[in-house]
Amino acid sequence: MNREQILKIPSMPAASPSYPAGPYRFINREYLIVSYQSDPEAIRAAVPEPLMPDGGHTVLYEFIRMPDSAGFGDYTESGIVIPCTYKGMPVNFTAQMYLDCEPPIAGGREIWGFPKKHARPKLTVAGDTLTGTLEYAGQLVALATMGYKHENLLAGHGPALAEKMSKTQVNLKIIPDVDGKPVIAQLVAYNLSEVQIKGGWSGPARLHLVPHVNAPVADLPVRRVLGGTHLIADLTLPYGRVLHDYLALSKVRGGDAADARNTSPLEVSRAG
Repeated sequence: MNREQILKIPSMPAASPSYPAGPYRFINREYLIVSYQSDPEAIRAAVPEPLMPDGGHTVLYEFIRMPDSAGFGDYTESGIVIPCTYKGMPVNFTAQMYLDCEPPIAGGREIWGFPKKHARPKLTVAGDTLTGTLEYAGQLVALATMGYKHENLLAGHGPALAEKMSKTQVNLKIIPDVDGKPVIAQLVAYNLSEVQIKGGWSGPARLHLVPHVNAPVADLPVRRVLGGTHLIADLTLPYGRVLHDYLALSKVRGGDAADARNTSPLEVSRAG
């Protein structure tokens, strides 16, 4: 392979790339989101600076079923999202994610810095109950239940739901160099686009989290459940943009000063 051929490879390994080039379109993506209040100190410990928790002590626990995902296939994920602010701008920080499929794990970590690990999440309808479960290493670590389609949210609220789903999302991306030290340490932002809401419901919900050393979702304990949201949507996941570069003022190569691209302030605002 020559240089030109190498630079056209979308992902590793070269002989059989783990995922193709994006952007990535999702059809009939289904969400179960349980909103709950947690411990303020635990939330602060989970949020990287310069992000700030939004002060509501709120955490979103999500189960997402993705039956038709361009480039990634059919999979399910589960994880924790924390409402925050960045320089006064409302954002959502993704703190933990657990998936059952290798291509979106590899692509999510390598491109956007999603904190993805392999596990067994499920989102199903059991009788009159929308049910999400997460198993890690053979142990149940999360159980969410919601009354099935109790209150329709689409009547007059469809555009608001689409706008809410398009809110800026932020990940902490850390990639080590060959010496084990970080070569990339960034906050990466992205916004879902082309969002088409197909269904939206609210209803009563419950959430049970079990302590586990390798899936520490219970480190953000449930103090009070606020409610559940059930959504079905088509959307596009575009590429991201660097919001904050932790190495911008400290990266040194061969005794030289910081890389020229990082001599500006820590915020980088290139479009994704």
